[in-house]
Amino acid sequence: MHSTSHLQNYDLAVIGAGSAAKAAATEARRRGKSVAMVERADPGGTCLNVGCIPSKSLLAAAEARKSAQNSSFPGIPTSAGPADLPPLVAAKDAFIRERREEDHVKGTEQAGIDLLRGTASFSPSGQERPALVVTGQDGAQTRISAEHVLIGTGAEPLIPDIPGLGDVDHLTSASAMSLDRVPESLLVIGGNAIGLEQAQLFARLGARTTVVELAPRIAPFEDPSLSAALQRALAEEGVEFLTGTTLTGVQSAGRGVLAELTADSDQREVSAEKILIATGRRPATDGLNLAAVDVELGSRGEVLVDEHLRTTHPRIWAAGDVTGQRQFVYVAGAQGVAAVSNMFGDSPRALDYTAVPRVTFTSPAIASVGLTPREAEAAGRPCEIRELPLAFVPRAMVNQRTSGLLKLVSEPEGGRILGVHMVGEEAGEVITAATYLLSAGFTVEQLAGTWAPFLTMAESLRITAQAPPVVRE
Repeated sequence: MHSTSHLQNYDLAVIGAGSAAKAAATEARRRGKSVAMVERADPGGTCLNVGCIPSKSLLAAAEARKSAQNSSFPGIPTSAGPADLPPLVAAKDAFIRERREEDHVKGTEQAGIDLLRGTASFSPSGQERPALVVTGQDGAQTRISAEHVLIGTGAEPLIPDIPGLGDVDHLTSASAMSLDRVPESLLVIGGNAIGLEQAQLFARLGARTTVVELAPRIAPFEDPSLSAALQRALAEEGVEFLTGTTLTGVQSAGRGVLAELTADSDQREVSAEKILIATGRRPATDGLNLAAVDVELGSRGEVLVDEHLRTTHPRIWAAGDVTGQRQFVYVAGAQGVAAVSNMFGDSPRALDYTAVPRVTFTSPAIASVGLTPREAEAAGRPCEIRELPLAFVPRAMVNQRTSGLLKLVSEPEGGRILGVHMVGEEAGEVITAATYLLSAGFTVEQLAGTWAPFLTMAESLRITAQAPPVVRE
């Protein structure tokens, strides 16, 4: 094994090159600090390489095919042939390579950040400057030290310990998006955001798709009425759902797999050509040698941080998915910037997560910001609820896409808006506007009197606010 004895010193060393890492490195350079960023795989992280960008690219393609298959407008005949996956995947990969090279390789270099390709692990160094050993693919080692280190290694698919699963060719969301052929049938294990997006993607590309979800309903972290509305919409497209169901075993069967499923005390077997595991993600900390620097992990393998994103080592910080907190690219980026501000600034600050939005990019999409009625109840906060079926939204009526509803949660006294939740067309765009409402402390009365362009989906916010509450809890 090759090694170097020369120790390179930096103000900040960042482990990872995803959203949290890049944001932190960029902020540190803005402050005039010297920065090294260590990446063992492709720069850009989960979002660019195997997450947000490729999935939304393929979802857009699947939406185009669905629209061509079923025109809802008279006088507009359309048709769609079978999906030819290789050129679609190739176009997706080419776009990712271009963005990676421009934004995360050249952009990193132009920002004055040293990008080191290899695997980083901590060396014991006491409580002063943390030290890292970076091992390249050729075995050569580089030793670096820094005033501060940020762990931004993200997360990776969580594969459950299911009998037989390791013996079959199972997919994750990453490998599924690189298939060279649409499977005839697909069994998706997991009915949350990733599983639902992948299920609809492949259903629209022509696969017979079944979703298995352990919880009693899909999208279990969303409001129950929104989960039900989304399930109805996806079922109309042919996606089958098995909720309250556990995968208890799997084995090879001919050209596919045979899954053993359990619901209560009932057992059944379901066969499919492919099985996709979308049961969540786990923080990626393997190989970091965190014990050498006394950085503690939580029960789910997450790097424990305080409200300022500092770990149990005073000069080591963490941001993004590796902390086990909200797994959104915009949260990771904000945490990366905040961590650097806290490292080198005079006044430590904590991020406010009250108005963090989330979107599942199915069609219709499901989106949320703030408290659901159940969360308000659990927090002991009385609330009023207003609901609006999208069949009463002019834009949805014109577009002939009226599936879904919008729910507004507010305080009974004063009317301050506590949460907005939606399933429907352009739900993500509407929830972005709702995020601003929550951040500004709007009341229902203020929203009801605010201007809204006619024939926009965001107009649904104002229409809902003008309605009387349907429930007071």
